[in-house]
Amino acid sequence: MNRKTLFCLTALLAFGGYGYGQSADSLDIKIGQMILIGFPGSKVDDKVLEEIRQGKVGSIIIFEKNIPAKNSFAELKKITWTYQHAAPIPLFISIDQEGGKVNRLKEKYGFPRSVSAAQLGNFTLDSVQFYAETTAATLAGLGINVNFAPVVDLAVEPTNPAIVKPERAYSAQADSVTLFAREVIRQHRKLGVISVLKHFPGHGSSKNDTHLGIADVTNTWSARELDPYKTLIDSGEVDAIMTAHIVNKKLDPKGNPGTLSKLVIDSLLRKRFHYSGVIFSDDMQMHAITKHYGLEEAIKLAINAGVDILTFSNNISGSQERTVDKVHEIIKKFVTNGTISRERIDQSFKRIMSLKQQLNGGRSEYYRSSLAEKQREINAMRDENERAAEMAKAAYEKAQLELEKVKQMTDKKEKKNKRKKN
Repeated sequence: MNRKTLFCLTALLAFGGYGYGQSADSLDIKIGQMILIGFPGSKVDDKVLEEIRQGKVGSIIIFEKNIPAKNSFAELKKITWTYQHAAPIPLFISIDQEGGKVNRLKEKYGFPRSVSAAQLGNFTLDSVQFYAETTAATLAGLGINVNFAPVVDLAVEPTNPAIVKPERAYSAQADSVTLFAREVIRQHRKLGVISVLKHFPGHGSSKNDTHLGIADVTNTWSARELDPYKTLIDSGEVDAIMTAHIVNKKLDPKGNPGTLSKLVIDSLLRKRFHYSGVIFSDDMQMHAITKHYGLEEAIKLAINAGVDILTFSNNISGSQERTVDKVHEIIKKFVTNGTISRERIDQSFKRIMSLKQQLNGGRSEYYRSSLAEKQREINAMRDENERAAEMAKAAYEKAQLELEKVKQMTDKKEKKNKRKKN
């Protein structure tokens, strides 16, 4: 992080807490941090670059269409570097690199082989660690700092077209999913890449695909689909979470999709599970949203529900393109007329800034904690060796005493025998 960026980040955090955060310019910057967009083509897009430079965009996402066909690693790194270098506040540069079918960085571009979550679910933890570390290292090398993975949905519905059939779930068992997801998170953290759990509150029981329309899990969902989230949140191993567009009337009787539901996001995830980190929406251009909600209504419901970053990939077939200016204009209008409170925008901004502060510190923090853990292991081994040495010393001294007793008894017998002979 260069000096200019560090100053800007520090200043914005300070202004947000001392009233300056209510100015128009500051509001524009805060709204910009809540917008994630895709970009066209496999080269730097001038319009997107200018939007980033102006602070209208806080995050971008990379799809396969953005990967140059030749010299892919170096050329993609140039793209991410150009966008990142233009940003007044560090960008979240994100990707869906789960492995298997959801795999943007394919072998044909020269990237390492990946495997699906379902395959990993049959491997040992060592193999999971290897593939997760390989993925994280590749992302870090490319300048990509957010991975929308791991998927912690449970593979409970065999016909599920969005999660189970594409092999995006590790297992149908919550404990196994949690175990593998934890290893993926740790390997990403080690290399300074933010991982995002998805899709809250559980997409593995759906029989429909939210890319295509409404997926109602009211009659198939069970509370155990929440277990991986709760366990990982409680252990402090969650960087960020992505919402699902599924309808679950057990959690929201009105039938609002999870992304647009205050009961699901604020009441359940924030208050009941005590999650205070960043929440990304799944793509707001999926047909589960666009076919049933207008753009303005969807934005209003999502932000008021507690979503921090709204995703507009412009990558969903049949969905109308959403421009940064349009989304920004809608959010600002809602804030100005009181439909969305300034406090609600400030909450998201602070969460986003807090997570962005971890971008450069992730790797060093990992190695600090790793070093501390090794030191504890060394200390424990030293203590154990000292105890073993003391026990060995005591055993030796005891043996010496026993030997002395035996010697004394032998001397007595010899003396007694001599007296008898005499």
